[in-house]
Order: sequence, then C-alpha cells, then structure tokens
Amino acid sequence: MNTLQFQPMMESRPIREIAYEVLKHAIVSGEIPAGERIVETDYAERLHISRTPLREALRKLERDGLVEYEVRRGVVVRAFSIADVEEIYTIRNALEMLTLPAIIRNATAEDIAGLRARLKEMDDVMASGDINTLSPMARAFHSAMTALSHQNRILRVMEGQDEFITRFSAMSIRQENRRPQAHEEHYKLVDYIEQRDLESFEQLTRKHIERSKENCLAALRQQHQVLDPKADANA
Repeated sequence: MNTLQFQPMMESRPIREIAYEVLKHAIVSGEIPAGERIVETDYAERLHISRTPLREALRKLERDGLVEYEVRRGVVVRAFSIADVEEIYTIRNALEMLTLPAIIRNATAEDIAGLRARLKEMDDVMASGDINTLSPMARAFHSAMTALSHQNRILRVMEGQDEFITRFSAMSIRQENRRPQAHEEHYKLVDYIEQRDLESFEQLTRKHIERSKENCLAALRQQHQVLDPKADANA
C-alpha cells in the first residue's frame, strides 16, 4: 500500500468534487500507482469523508478512464494506455499550435528575458542530473511561454490537460537520450520568438511535442511490460 496521506477537507465546494480532484491529482502524478486498489474504507478515512461522496468521486474517475471496476478486486487504478497518450498529446498539440502566432505577436523583450532566465536556472539542474526538479521546471517554462499568447479561452481548455501533460512530460524527460536535445530546443524556441520567426517556431514546436510524445510512449511501454509482460500496451 502506498504512503499517500490526505489532509482533512475544509473547503466550501461539494465534498465529492474535492475528493475527485485530490484523487485525480494523486493518480495522474503517480502517487497512487497503476494497479493499486482503492479500498473505500481506507480512502474514506484518509480523506476524512463518508463513503458516499467517495463513491461519487470514483464514478467520475471511472468516466475519465483513470480507474476501473474489476471483478473480485473492486476499484483499481488504470495504467495509461498508448491510446490515452496519443489522444491527450493530439489535443494538447492542436491547442498549443493555436497559441503560437499570438506568442510571437505579444512577447516583449522583458518576456523573452524571463524565459531565458528560466532556461539558465534549468542549465544548473541539468548539470546536476536532478530529474525530479528538472521536470516541473520544464513544464513551468512551457506554461510561461504559452501564457504569453494571452488567449485565455484556449489557455483554460489547455489547463484541463495540464495534469496529464505534467505526468507524461516527467516520463519523457527521464529518457536519458532526450534531455540535452529537449533543453537545446527550448533555447531555439526562445530564439525564434525573439526573431519573430513564426514558421520556424511552429515547425520546432510541433517536432518538440512529437518527440516528447514518442519518449513518453517508450517509457509507457516499459511500464506496461513491468506491470504485465503479456499485456498489450495499446489496449
């Protein structure tokens, strides 16, 4: 059993919604790993709630495809499938590409300097090999860059995928052969913003996302093999 601990919930939103968000974050972040059973009595106690709102939260997680009901096992956390990753990256790619012209149009010298400062901080972390720190820094860089578009409706839709992309990016960045190249591409992206070179910016962004996806898929295939050597990762 994992050691995940939840704090008592004191917010004013419906308890089922808070339980859903807490559990979703824990599943997507990997704190509750794939294959883990979610025993109602255990998790209701951890969340300091009754089993009724917990069941409602679990039904919503099932609709999201994050948990499933198995005969004789109950609620189990699903492993992300190849299809899950493909679909989420497709959505994210399409939305991010929509923001690029506005980033080129809106970015100020101060904005560009801020992006370069983030990359400089990442240089030191890259050198240290601290992947647990590097992964959220890379996501923060991308979020800061995308936010320069000021296209708030698109950004809000993208936020709905952020937890998934954060998890997938962490899987991707752990691929040893990818980290230096990805970091170099970050610098090139900022160069293209500064040069107002939309065509090159779009081409590299598309390749950058695709390479991240491929590395995530490679890591995911390895994970599926560990969980079940006979399983089809595409299922």
